[in-house]
This record gives sequence, C-alpha cells and structure tokens, in this order.
Amino acid sequence: MTEAFNNGFLCARDIHKEYKVGKTTLRVLDGINLGVKKSEILIILGASGAGKSTLLHILGMLDTPTSGYVSFKGENLSIVGQRVLAEKRNRIFGFVFQFYHLLPDFNALENVLMPRLIGKRFFRAKSKKENTEKAVHLLSRVGLGDRINHRPDELSGGEKQRVAIVRALMNDPEVLLCDEPTGNLDTKSGIEIQELIWELNESTKQTVVIVTHDERFTKMAGSVVRITDGKIVNCIKN
Repeated sequence: MTEAFNNGFLCARDIHKEYKVGKTTLRVLDGINLGVKKSEILIILGASGAGKSTLLHILGMLDTPTSGYVSFKGENLSIVGQRVLAEKRNRIFGFVFQFYHLLPDFNALENVLMPRLIGKRFFRAKSKKENTEKAVHLLSRVGLGDRINHRPDELSGGEKQRVAIVRALMNDPEVLLCDEPTGNLDTKSGIEIQELIWELNESTKQTVVIVTHDERFTKMAGSVVRITDGKIVNCIKN
C-alpha cells in the first residue's frame, strides 16, 4: 500500500493494538501500514476476530492504538488534544455499523437529523428548515422519500441501513467508514446496500472504507486488503 500511503489522505502507520486480559496480553493488530486514496472504495476483508473492526475504529478515531498513529491529509492525529480530535472526528468521518444503531423512539427523518443536533457546534449554523430539507433530499435519494415518518420498527433491515447511511452522510463527511454494513441483511437487501454505496462513490466521489467478510464487495473496490491475525497478508489494487 506504499502508493496509497504516500498520497497523504487517510493513513495508518505501524499500528499495533493490544489488550490486557488478566495476565495475558492479547495482540489484535500487529504492525498495520495502510493508506486510503481520496475518492476510492477500500475493502478490508477478514474472518471474525482478525482485527478488521478494531482497525476501522482506529482509523475513525473511535479508538487509539497501543503504538503507531493515524494521519489525515498529512496531519498526525495522535498529537492533537481531545477537543480538537472530537471536532475532527465529527467533520471527517461518517460511521455505518452492522446493527444500524437507530434510536427507536424517533422516525427516519429525526434519526437522520440527529448528527446535526449533536455536532452543531462543529458546523456552520443552519436553520432547522435547511437541515430538514437536506435530510428529506438524502432520504428521497436512497428511495425512502415515503418512509421518513416511519420509526425503525416499521422499517425493513435494508431500509434501516439506508437510514443509517443517510445519517452518516448528513454532516458531509470526507470519509465514510462502514463496519459490516450488510452483515445483518438478507442477500437481496445486502446487494441493494452494496449498490447504494457504489452509486454514492460514483456520483459524489465519496471516499469509503468497508470492513466485511463478504467477498462480493471486492468487485466494487479500488483496493482490497486482507487481514489475518492482525496483519495484512494480501493487498490487491483493482
């Protein structure tokens, strides 16, 4: 991944991650070097327990490495203060998870608007009307224009994941990080989510990193990285 690392967009340098379990040290990541090019889709493949989700969380600054660092556009993110780090995380990344994490008491529109409410101090002030119009537009774009008032328990799995993706896009992230985005979906819904991510990348040049064990994602990727036992064992550039 030397070429991608040198472009200075989103990079991981010599990442190690260990956890203490009693007197035992559990090594999850063991010297990961990885680079993500702007506007590409990068797939991180691996079996359960390989360390891929931990790597994604470190890339998105949801977790910190035991050693090594992550940089974005050449800036070492390990040396910035917590307040600045939180601001950068809100500005740079959108997160999509396997189990959606939608708030059950709020409808689709309200769930999508939540990042704007939580992160409002990090962004240029927008009126409620502007934010709502943007949310409705995004939901309509992913085929949920007639479902905006439905709560999560009234939506299918694929619809919930579409809401989650729109929520992640609400703050215009530079990088979309997806952790097993189709892992909780049936085959048809999974293919639809794959196609949606591909369309977003094609139409908006959205940079996307996807952690998955689903080999079907490799067809849409610019780069594919395979992790085994916390190490990169294979890298393919399409």
